[in-house]
Amino acid sequence: MQNSEQVKKSGFVAVVGRPSAGKSTLINRLCGQKVSIVSAVPQTTRNAIRGIVNSDAGQLVFVDTPGRYKSEKKGNRKLLEVSDQAVKDADCILYLIDASRSPGAEEEDIAALLAPYSGRLVAAVNKTDLPLADVAGARAFVAGHFPGLAGGLCFEVSAKDGSGTDGLLDGLFSLVPDGEPFYGKDVYTDQEVDFRIAEVIREQAINRLQEEIPHSLYVDVADAQLTDAPQNSKSSGKLWVRAFIIVERESQKGIVVGKGGSMIKEIRLAAIKELRGIFDWKIELDLRVKQGSGK
Repeated sequence: MQNSEQVKKSGFVAVVGRPSAGKSTLINRLCGQKVSIVSAVPQTTRNAIRGIVNSDAGQLVFVDTPGRYKSEKKGNRKLLEVSDQAVKDADCILYLIDASRSPGAEEEDIAALLAPYSGRLVAAVNKTDLPLADVAGARAFVAGHFPGLAGGLCFEVSAKDGSGTDGLLDGLFSLVPDGEPFYGKDVYTDQEVDFRIAEVIREQAINRLQEEIPHSLYVDVADAQLTDAPQNSKSSGKLWVRAFIIVERESQKGIVVGKGGSMIKEIRLAAIKELRGIFDWKIELDLRVKQGSGK
């Protein structure tokens, strides 16, 4: 990393790649905190989510974009628009390629999208820790499509164990402009509390219901109340939340609830555990399910 005597740098980094390439896992790894939800289900990320990395070199604001894949469905087109806008607005683009999967038509499309931005592009070959990873093949794909990309700006990383990420950060800092940080040094995301709660619940639901219900379900946080702890208590307070898992069809409600309420209880307890790792407050979650028109 650059030392603290050098001019500080700051910039926005759009992270682009195929579904399940490891974008969310990588951002969480770089930020050192849970910023984006992780699931084996493609296109779990529905918004452009920001994670913030602070170092002696400056500040990088990562924008986790939805995974890109071919589909003419209206929902997918909207997700692609989110990704396109993030690429246009970013100071730097991080192209993540999954070394465990052979490049195909989707990878070709992403390369074509990013070609005009090669001057502000950094590539990272991810999942190098997997036994079947074809790192050489992934690097050859990058070299073939971005011949102008400097050799030092293609990195081999593992979002899972963090290997190679220090060099990757150095490469990203080399491209972003000089400037003051956008956020305070202790901030690692600009997400609102309600949004973070809803995303954690959605993650736990999707990871348990992926075979029965499409991942188009979403979560509505209807109410959230924070109460301060008593003065003589070491606790930092209690966050009470009422949230609804919204499904598309009436028949799906029973699947989410489960026999005797077993499934929604499992989702609730897993979400509480995850939220306790994010917030300092004691978490109480009233979780229900209802049918809605979707988002």
